[in-house]
Amino acid sequence: MTRFRPCIDLHSGQVKQIVGSTLSDTEAGLKTNFVSDREAAWYGELYGNDALTGGHVIMLGPNNEAAAKSALGAFPGGLQLGGGIRPCNAEEYLAAGASHVIVTSYLFETDGTFSQSRLDKIVAAAGKNRLVIDLSCKATPTGWTVAMNRWQTLTDLHVTPETLRQLAEHCAEFLIHAVDVEGKCEGIDEALVAFLGEHSPIPMTYAGGIHRLEDLQRIQQLSDGRVDGTVGSALDLFGGTGVRYADCLAFNRRSNAIGLQ
Repeated sequence: MTRFRPCIDLHSGQVKQIVGSTLSDTEAGLKTNFVSDREAAWYGELYGNDALTGGHVIMLGPNNEAAAKSALGAFPGGLQLGGGIRPCNAEEYLAAGASHVIVTSYLFETDGTFSQSRLDKIVAAAGKNRLVIDLSCKATPTGWTVAMNRWQTLTDLHVTPETLRQLAEHCAEFLIHAVDVEGKCEGIDEALVAFLGEHSPIPMTYAGGIHRLEDLQRIQQLSDGRVDGTVGSALDLFGGTGVRYADCLAFNRRSNAIGLQ
């Protein structure tokens, strides 16, 4: 059954909600929906107290390492960690309390070409069972294409059934940010959710555009319960008005109850 999974997005050491498509190497054009007055560890402790395992901490750019480790330390083994993950630091973050590390850009050469050798190296460093592959993608005329470098560069990797099958052999889960709708609170990419529900052979979390609780219910319907969802800018924890954290907890309790039947 579909579950709500929590998130902590970090930018310049602060918990923020940012429109994903505006991220770049500079601050120019960056659109920020929310900046929290609470530390990352506060969110990690909250999620731990509510037993919300499987959420993710994403480091959006530099100067987020200390904040990320504080969140992981507040909920050891309960959160995944992504953003700048490489074979040289994967073990460090796992030791700091991450249940899994999440990798995207490292899997590609600088020109956006997918590298099997890089995938093999990160699997060797983290272990298949503690690796999540982020296939954050943008819509293209033929479907969806993975984007790297803070979602600014399109790669040569397309999100197809074959891609999902092949990559699933090397990781424990997928994380999918629908970049075109991320942070906009305008609704989910229904076609993408339905596609993922049909073709993903391993657990998967979808992020992007959820702006009301009904969107989680719609993900459940479209994916037949095979895709989880995470809520960012619309969540009241992050200054949003569309989705209450308490309602997300209740949604999970209902999903867990149904799953036990």
